[in-house]
Formats: sequence, structure tokens, C-alpha cells
Amino acid sequence: MTARRRYKRPESVLVVVHTIDLLCLMLERVEPAGFWQSVTGSLTWDETVADAAARELREETGLDPAGLVDAGVARRFPIAPSWRHRYAPDATENVEHCWYLKLPALASIRLNPVEHRRFEWLALDAAIERASSWANREALEALRTA
Repeated sequence: MTARRRYKRPESVLVVVHTIDLLCLMLERVEPAGFWQSVTGSLTWDETVADAAARELREETGLDPAGLVDAGVARRFPIAPSWRHRYAPDATENVEHCWYLKLPALASIRLNPVEHRRFEWLALDAAIERASSWANREALEALRTA
């Protein structure tokens, strides 16, 4: 194993799950409590962005990844100080790739209790207000014009 692979890859996915009528799935993280987000997760070192989006969707919700759409948007942001220890010392930014999954109706969700404590299906405006990160809010906002 190379020294670099001991650390997390500073690249991730954000998967916004929503219904046709714009009810959006939001997940509350176990840590930090009160941090709400869409499906997210880091890429492994040997993984493609598409594979990571599908894996994270399955792991965090139990949903089938059929129908995932790459938004073609990547956002770059500083790695939060509380998570810096997970990354190589020279990694200061993360690149997050945005994906969408449109469902015909509300679906059953199976949370990974290690990562998330609860979920809610929220109307678009409420989901935007609930999202803890600016990148997640921006991805949700894009649904207004989709």
C-alpha cells in the first residue's frame, strides 16, 4: 500500500434523491448531530465517480442506483478542519461530483445507522433550508430549473 492510500481520496460524490414532484430525501448524520445532507461519500482510490455514486446510494439508503444521472457539475471546497486528519497532509480541498436520482414516488429507505440517524422527505424549499452545506443547497436549487 502506498503512503497516499493510507488516507482518504479528496474526491467525493453528492447524490440528490428526489421524486417527480420534488420531494427531496435528506439524511441527518450521526456525527455531527444536526448536519443534514443528501447522499454523500468519498471515492475509494480505485473507483470511478459513477461507481462511487451507485455504491454510496446503495450503502446509505438501500435504493437501486438504476437511473442515476451525472449532473456534470463538480464543486471544489476546503476540507473541514474536523476531517483534515483523514486526508494526506498536502490535501486541502475536496472535489465533489453532483448526481441526481429521480424517483416516480416516495421509496422505502434503509439507513446505514453508522452514518445517519434519520431521514426525511422534504419539499424542495424545506430541503434547501435544511441542507447544512452550501454545495448541497446549490445542487438542490438546480432542481428548480431542471
